[in-house]
Formats: sequence, structure tokens, C-alpha cells
Amino acid sequence: MAERLSETALGVRRLHKAFKDVVAVDRLDLQVHTGECFGLLGPNGAGKTTTIEICEGLTTPDSGEVEVLGMNWKDDARALRQRLGIQLQETQLSEKLTVLETVRLFRSFFRQGPPPSDVIALVQLEEKVHARVGALSGGQKQRLALACALVGDPDLLFLDEPTTGLDPQARRQLWTLIEEFKLSGRTIVLTTHYMDEAERLCDRVAIMDHGNVIALGTPRELIASIGAEHVVEFSAGSPVRPLETSGLDHLDGVREMRVANGGVQLQVSELHRTVPALLSELDRQGIPLTELRTHSATLEDVFVNLTGRHLRDE
Repeated sequence: MAERLSETALGVRRLHKAFKDVVAVDRLDLQVHTGECFGLLGPNGAGKTTTIEICEGLTTPDSGEVEVLGMNWKDDARALRQRLGIQLQETQLSEKLTVLETVRLFRSFFRQGPPPSDVIALVQLEEKVHARVGALSGGQKQRLALACALVGDPDLLFLDEPTTGLDPQARRQLWTLIEEFKLSGRTIVLTTHYMDEAERLCDRVAIMDHGNVIALGTPRELIASIGAEHVVEFSAGSPVRPLETSGLDHLDGVREMRVANGGVQLQVSELHRTVPALLSELDRQGIPLTELRTHSATLEDVFVNLTGRHLRDE
């Protein structure tokens, strides 16, 4: 490489990967700083998992360069495997092994790391230490998968959709564990389509779409970039027609208006001025309001602003 990326935990240049019917990653550039939690966000099919699997050494790119912890997979694969922790999007563990047997097995793959009992305690599975994997709940299996990723005391931890399918309590338990790992000064690369998760855990995020990064920054910076502090959404008794919404984008405090799925979304800077003006205008036009919601702007709103669709759209 012409320029070393060893000062960063992960560096990617011009990364490209195409499958038979789709370009999954399209000349992607990315840098992850040492000690940060970096989030890759985007809808299904955006290229997040392919990107992270290439960085983990599980998938070979068609072209481009990847440097992990100052090393590369071609020359340093054995050394890299000793310094990474990986939790896949779907971790298939032997259901006949116990929790302790599973963690011991993964610990045997690494030259160094904490005792299995310490890692089991860290993920709060002490009461299940002798339970078979097949008897665990979904949240317990996710915590066990995280234990297997942590058992080698990694410098860089990859988490691919770690809380998908979990109930709210299990999600928050995993968040706490991830935050504790982050406090130790090590690096996390996280993919997710849960915006509250990204806003809580990530120092910086890259929003991906069609294999490219379309926005990059801290959650606060990205939310501020749309120029609106709040979002107002409303719907009427029947789908709102474009003619009925004429003039709404000129109401006090409105920065942008979008009509979708029979409803209207307004990005606004002054909620206290916009809502009364909106109600007055709808009443003047005789539009029957059936639902009205407001919320502070989020990363989801950033993505809608950039692409015109939601993060959970296929």
C-alpha cells in the first residue's frame, strides 16, 4: 500500500464485491479509528454484511484493499485471527454442548484470553453454565455468541446485527455488555438497522445504500445535517393527495415535506410554531385528521432525507 493505515483499527480502500445478480460493495472507502464503536447502517441489501465479512476475512473481495490492525489477510491471516472477535449475524452453535463446553471450545482456539468462567460471568450466564445450548432462550444464545467472540480477548470486535430478533430487555442487556467492552479502549465495528441502537452505542456511523457510503459522521452530526430538529407525521381518513398538501411546505418552521404511503411527513425546526399552523391549515382545507405524531429527528430521518425510503425497506 502506498500509505499505511496502521494508525487506524480498520482501513478499506476502493473495496468492490459483485455477485451474480448484484454489486454488493461498490468501490467503498472506510476508516475506523482505534478505540471507537463504529456503526454500519442501512437497509437489507445495502452491503453491510458483505463489507464486514470481507473485513473479517470470511469473504474475498473482487478488488480493493483492506488493512486490519495494521495487517492484511493475505500475509497475516493467522496473527489476525488471534486478535479479532467475531459475532456473525447468525451463529450456529452445537445445541448438545453446554454453555461451559462451548466457551471452552472457543477459548481453545486462542493463545491468550480470560478463563471461560470469567467470560460466562461477563455475559451473565452463570446460572446456565451447565445448560445445553439447545435449551437456551434467544437472548441467552446471543449472549453466548458474544462470549465466544470475547473469549480471545480481542483488540477488534465485529458484531453483525447482534440484537436482531431479541426482546427489548435482552437487547438492553447486550448493549450494556458492548458498552463495557468499549470502555476498555478497544474497537467495535457494528452493523445494525436499529437506529436507537446506533445512536446509543456508536461514536461514528456510516450509512450505506447500494454498496456505497452515502453519509458519514457522528449520530449528532448526521441528524444536524438535515437541518430539522423534529419530524411531524400525519394522515387523514383517506390517502392524502398532492393537491391537498399544497402550501404545507410553506408553513412556519417547515424545512421539507414528503408524501408517502398515504401520509405526510414534515421535517421542522420549530415544532411549537408548525403544529398550530398545520392544524389550522388542515381545518381550512377540510382535511379530516386521523393521526398526528411528532418525534425528535433520528438517524432514520437522515436516511429518509437522503434516499426517500426507510432503513427497513427491502
